[in-house]
Amino acid sequence: MKIITWNVNGLRACLNKGFREFFNEVDADIFCVQETKMQPEQVDFDFPGYNTYYNSAIKKGYSSTALFSKKKPINVVFDIGIEKHDQEGRVILAEYEDFCMVNCYTPNSKDGLLRLDYRMEWEDDFRNYLLEQNKPIILCGDLNVAHREMDLKNPKTNARNPGFTVEERGKMTNLLEVGFIDIFRDLYPEKIEYTWWSYRANARANNTGWRIDYFIISQALKANIVDCKIHMNVHGSDHCPVELTVKDLC
Repeated sequence: MKIITWNVNGLRACLNKGFREFFNEVDADIFCVQETKMQPEQVDFDFPGYNTYYNSAIKKGYSSTALFSKKKPINVVFDIGIEKHDQEGRVILAEYEDFCMVNCYTPNSKDGLLRLDYRMEWEDDFRNYLLEQNKPIILCGDLNVAHREMDLKNPKTNARNPGFTVEERGKMTNLLEVGFIDIFRDLYPEKIEYTWWSYRANARANNTGWRIDYFIISQALKANIVDCKIHMNVHGSDHCPVELTVKDLC
């Protein structure tokens, strides 16, 4: 089974920048998208052979997620059941026979860390939501944090910037301590690859990036993991896709 996650920074715009070509070429069983920035009624395209689920923010043109699955899930749940968190279309959970697939777009703490306090509440409530599920989890998405210094190009100059604060990194540590694995880092402890580059200062051309897009799995699924790789050569967004290959799951 092949699973893809990609923050497309606007799905309709990305369609004109190679999204459909990559979608067709990679032929994933499950394809998770963040930051679609669209409402379901704005969809004027389809992906044949896939069951399609959109979770859109109340605010138009903002946030939002989508999940495309060849196999129809047993159940699909939007959001985490807490009103203050359920306005921005940030979570889709698809339940399958052996696991739950969770597609997530974590809130950004914003410039000046204006939303850091809210982000801390989100982290705790979302972690509890994952722990409440009765099946092993495959979590993917733009989690808006570089967990370790090796996960971004310039850690020292970004110490108090959104996505690399002690607080945000600590919440990722907390998640990993309660039974989850950052599977790319587990497989490749020393590999330095990034998934997001600012549009400023030729960051992508200079590979001045951050690894903020993840696959996080329940420890119970570790034996099912074949590989996790980052498609740094795929453009179309300020993020690139990440791919997870698993075996013996349905």
